[in-house]
Amino acid sequence: MSKYFGILAVILASLLWGTTGTAATFAPSLSPLFIGAFAMGIGGILQCGLAIYNIKQNHPLLTIHSRFLVVGALAVAIYPLAFYSSMRLSGVTIGTVVSIGSAPILSAIIEYISRDFQVTKQWVIGALLGIIGMAMLAFSENASNTIEYNHVGLGILLGLIAGFAYALYSWSARQLMLKGIDSKAAMGATFGCGGVLLIPVMLITGTTFFAAWNNIAVGCYMALIPMFLGYLCYGYGLSKISASLATTISLLEPVIAAILAMLIVGESLSLIAWIGMLLIFVCLIMVTLSSVINN
Repeated sequence: MSKYFGILAVILASLLWGTTGTAATFAPSLSPLFIGAFAMGIGGILQCGLAIYNIKQNHPLLTIHSRFLVVGALAVAIYPLAFYSSMRLSGVTIGTVVSIGSAPILSAIIEYISRDFQVTKQWVIGALLGIIGMAMLAFSENASNTIEYNHVGLGILLGLIAGFAYALYSWSARQLMLKGIDSKAAMGATFGCGGVLLIPVMLITGTTFFAAWNNIAVGCYMALIPMFLGYLCYGYGLSKISASLATTISLLEPVIAAILAMLIVGESLSLIAWIGMLLIFVCLIMVTLSSVINN
């Protein structure tokens, strides 16, 4: 039963994360580097503060397994910078789909190399459907015809970097939990250290933050809701399910992001894009059922 609660927690986190791309468009004067650094940095530091008691209790184990903490913190710092830059360069839909859509495969590769993942036929079929759906959603003819993006290629590259960073910090946090470290301590320490690394980026790129109320509103929303609350849910989910399953479930995020981008930002979706989203949902069902049945 705990696994099902873990799955539901990651679904809730994905729903919250799906709002970030659209929210960022309400503060166009802010650098994507600042938006990412502020949201993940402040959210991470708050998460660390909430878990400070757990971190103190688990300090000996965190010290012993500090290599996972260092890897996770670096990945946490890289992820938002690459993710929000990807969305600014290639659009909300493409940036989100590539960043999040690439993470499950990269996560599975990381777990396979570390011998934490066993490939099944159902997982492979589901993952392939997810990749096809992701590609259809990202590169559908009308995915970004409302707004002109001139650096789509660079945006896709940054999206892949973000996907790898996402997979890496999910894996490292999961490894800390498997070593007997409390989930709150593992996530709080990882994201707190990552947040500290992002402070210089905030200071350098945040000169216009207080220039308009919408900048402040967007920054506070993204730090408190998708990042702080969302990653609390995600941390709970990681304590119950594998990192590869968690990142696969988070394919729900680009679907939410695409729908919000269409309804609010004005990006239009073609029939191919809708079919792509349907394939992603089928992928979620197959991979999730495969994990539950085989565990």
